[in-house]
Amino acid sequence: MNVSKIEHIGIAVDKLDTAIPYYETLLGTKCYAIEEVVDQKVKTAFFKVGETKIELLESTDPTGPIGKFLEKKGQGVHHIAFAVDKVNEALGEAEASGIQLIDKQGRKGAEGLTIGFLHPKSTFGVLTELCSEKI
Repeated sequence: MNVSKIEHIGIAVDKLDTAIPYYETLLGTKCYAIEEVVDQKVKTAFFKVGETKIELLESTDPTGPIGKFLEKKGQGVHHIAFAVDKVNEALGEAEASGIQLIDKQGRKGAEGLTIGFLHPKSTFGVLTELCSEKI
């Protein structure tokens, strides 16, 4: 697996309307995109910090993954995402090395990326996302 950079850090928040102004002040930059990913039951907001992005995640449904995370753990860091050349190949390599997968195949994520998650039980408690431009 060839990781080229940290693609983004995902942070679960109760309300984007409250969190966005805080991060704009903290980072000294404006939120450049807000997007809803319907199948993941989440609304996202993005900030660019150097080559890395900060992704704020607001649940659109309490039964979705972010809704469940917020209920169980509250607001905070949800995941770290790494850029890879090809998500499906990287997921296969991860599985072959004994890492438990959440996604066996890449799926559509925010900003048109193809994404796949590794289970935190296999990644020292850190939900890990792999991202690529194409499947």
